[in-house]
Amino acid sequence: MDVAENIAAASALVSEAAAQGADFIATPEMTSLLVSKTPDLFAKVRAEDDDEALKAFRALAAEKGVWLLIGSIPVRLSAEKVANRSFLLSPSGEIASRYDKIHMFDVDLAGGESYRESKNYEPGRDAALARLPFGRLGLTICYDIRFPHLYRTLAQAGAELLSVPAAFTKQTGEAHWHTLLKARAIETGCFVIAPAQGGKHECGRVTYGHSLIIAPWGDIIAEAAHDEPGVILAGIDTALVAEARSRVPSLGHDRGFSLPAQSTSRQAS
Repeated sequence: MDVAENIAAASALVSEAAAQGADFIATPEMTSLLVSKTPDLFAKVRAEDDDEALKAFRALAAEKGVWLLIGSIPVRLSAEKVANRSFLLSPSGEIASRYDKIHMFDVDLAGGESYRESKNYEPGRDAALARLPFGRLGLTICYDIRFPHLYRTLAQAGAELLSVPAAFTKQTGEAHWHTLLKARAIETGCFVIAPAQGGKHECGRVTYGHSLIIAPWGDIIAEAAHDEPGVILAGIDTALVAEARSRVPSLGHDRGFSLPAQSTSRQAS
């Protein structure tokens, strides 16, 4: 839960990726701070202008001359609420785009795991689409992946790449992580870039890991180990976006429909 240690660890991996030639680098959800207990969160979280992690990562993006997507950091909005906010940083260290996670992870899982993200976090209201030199990026975060209309809307608005930084639980990750990400890539004809937390955290939470980069046809082109910090790399050729969409042009085939009222009466058989 030490923010300075997390900044140092993430910065080392960003520097490693830059040294390997990466032009665009993405980190997981809650890069700077992943905590479960409300007092711990509010003791450490800061407003955007005062956040030490954001300042450090802006300087790092400028130092390395790369596009840097900080998957998310918690940003204080008020005495009661925090935003789960993703930042796209330009090679000059400027904030090129922000996105606040729209869908809150409020679930009860088997084995007693229970999460109420909405207790501390204010859900976002706006989708985010950013232009990069090599394509247009739609920003999302973690639990958003279960809401395909968000991704379809981003793709129809011009997105060619989709970012899904995450801290998926081990239980849900084992069951759904690969399937959901591949489905979103196939449905939209987009590259999906999904950096993920992995391993057991100080707060006791266990995350699934398996950072992925997926091509528009649904092929996994890079995957990380479950719980070892590291860097994965893949080439992004947006010509593959046009190719996938020309093969299955479903983004242009939406049709309106209605759902007829269902009768509540039953006929005896």
